[in-house]
Amino acid sequence: MISVVIIGSGNIAQHLFSVFSKQSLVKVKQVVSRNSKALSFFNSKTRITTDFTNIEEADVYIIAVNDDAIATVSQYLKNKKGIVTHTSGSVAMQSIKNNGNRGVFYPLQTFTKGQEISFKEIPICIEAEKEDSKRVLKELASLISNSVYNVSSSERKALHLAAVFVNNFTNHLYSIGAEICREANLSFDLLKPLITETANKAALIDPKNAQTGPAKRKDYKTMDAHLELLKNEKNKDIYALLSDAIKNKYGKEL
Repeated sequence: MISVVIIGSGNIAQHLFSVFSKQSLVKVKQVVSRNSKALSFFNSKTRITTDFTNIEEADVYIIAVNDDAIATVSQYLKNKKGIVTHTSGSVAMQSIKNNGNRGVFYPLQTFTKGQEISFKEIPICIEAEKEDSKRVLKELASLISNSVYNVSSSERKALHLAAVFVNNFTNHLYSIGAEICREANLSFDLLKPLITETANKAALIDPKNAQTGPAKRKDYKTMDAHLELLKNEKNKDIYALLSDAIKNKYGKEL
């Protein structure tokens, strides 16, 4: 049995609590957060507290708070014997201020409150200062995921940057596409099969080989027509910037 205390009450904290609660070999002993309203999600399911000076002993502490707060929160755990981890993709393990038993427990996925997700398919990136601690984190991660990786802080920082491109930036482009559809009185549903196929191809073959479209073909007539259609100047800039990047990337091959 691995005992866990979760510090935080947001998206990741709620999702981790839900998946850990389904495991017979994991016991979430406590959830700690200053947000008493958000703690209501955990009420009656485990012990909760807003008092950071009253954190229980556990094998693993998972700090699931905003990146800027990780170092401050970790100060409350500096005398704990358990492994103190955070869930951030961009913060170094060394930002945790404790007695040297530090680690990282980073689920590489986008989380939304109320949106269920299968952890079995989520890569969990772990890191630890001590080999014994790394084994514990690997055991904990393996209980909820089929994909567990040892990833250093520098590697995780690069991975998080890549994730911003394939998730956050891509989703913003979806938002622009939805806006264009609304302006033309079209349903965004028309684009959903294309979104699915594009994601599937990127997963099955190298994204470079999956690239299509007017910029790769150097179809200037179509690109000029698209720029004329765009009313939002920022969206025009994005279209031109991405088109130039694609043209430059594939220019030598055409």
